[in-house]
Amino acid sequence: MIATMLLMLMAGTFVVARRLETHNPGWGYLAAFAEAAMVGGLADWFAVTALFRRPLGLPIPHTAIIPANKDRIADSMAGFLRANFLTPQVLARRLHGLDAAGMLGTYLTTPSSGPEPGLEPGTGRIGEGVSSLLADVLATLDPDKVGGPLKALLSRQIERIDLAPLLGQVLTGMMADGRHMPVIEGLLRRAGTLLEAHEDALRTLIHERAHTLMRWTRLDERLANALLDALYALLAETMVNPDHPLRRKIDETLHKLAHDLIHDPEMGARIARMKADALANPAFAAWLDGLWERSRTGLIALLRKPGSGGGAEWSGSLAALGHALQDDMRLKAMVNRFTRRTVAGLVSRYGGQIVQVVSETVRRWDAGTVTRRIESAVGRDLQFIRINGTLVGGLVGLALHGLEQLVT
Repeated sequence: MIATMLLMLMAGTFVVARRLETHNPGWGYLAAFAEAAMVGGLADWFAVTALFRRPLGLPIPHTAIIPANKDRIADSMAGFLRANFLTPQVLARRLHGLDAAGMLGTYLTTPSSGPEPGLEPGTGRIGEGVSSLLADVLATLDPDKVGGPLKALLSRQIERIDLAPLLGQVLTGMMADGRHMPVIEGLLRRAGTLLEAHEDALRTLIHERAHTLMRWTRLDERLANALLDALYALLAETMVNPDHPLRRKIDETLHKLAHDLIHDPEMGARIARMKADALANPAFAAWLDGLWERSRTGLIALLRKPGSGGGAEWSGSLAALGHALQDDMRLKAMVNRFTRRTVAGLVSRYGGQIVQVVSETVRRWDAGTVTRRIESAVGRDLQFIRINGTLVGGLVGLALHGLEQLVT
């Protein structure tokens, strides 16, 4: 409204100044200013309008640029997301400082706020005499003679487990019951948080990659705003809409991952190598060494004092693993390396499908939706272009009229 009213004001000023010009030559300067301002304002109105629609509905070539290039914009957004966020190299740099082992260790060693609802210690039905007898038997066992074979048996059993199909079946079961949806929603919220936290870096990246003309006209800033708004809208729509295409694509990706875990020999071999690395780590062996003794001690305490909540010993075992993850540098490095390789491998394998969701989602938007969303994001700045065009045009007209007076 301000830009249009300013244009109308220049038109009225031009009419008045032309009528009064015969009385005083000074009015000619004002008429020249108003005339050039109208030209500049109309030209910028045409340019701004041509970005989103056809001016006055006329089929003028190279107008309605954004609706006409919606699919190309979708592909560019998807390509930008893939090149700058979903490549193994980028993820490796971002995950380089991630201490997954330390976070897991902290979680395991942090005491809970209280017992879980519905679980009360000491509710076992073993009689006091039988409990005492079993406790005495466990107390007389030689830890080395019994613990060693048990550790070796546990290691052999873990080695025999075909872990990839097991993980695939667990993932399939989770998806069948819909138990994976809270995880997906949490990841979407985390993605929104990360996007918000790195918004300035994204704007800087777009500014650095934009050519001089885009920076001069501030189109790079408007493109950054439009891109960020589109990503925020995509995340928000995905979170609130259970049938959103992105959710379906994630489900398809997880189904494919579960299928690969069960049926793909290459994936099975990769998981087997990771499992072998974990079993070969001395810290894991040390943890197994102490597992039997801690378990035996816990069972003895539980059998002798059933009401004392001997299950806390199991929590102690997990806490010991947590301390190992925090203090053992070799174990921590192995877990962190496993995390980086796993994430990078998943992105390398399925990153193309993720960015394809972005492209397909924007492609499915009708041209009016794309136009409204981008125009609402950058519309205010575009109207300032009209205002600036009106004023700059007027100043240029005033300068040219003054130059003409000097020449004549």
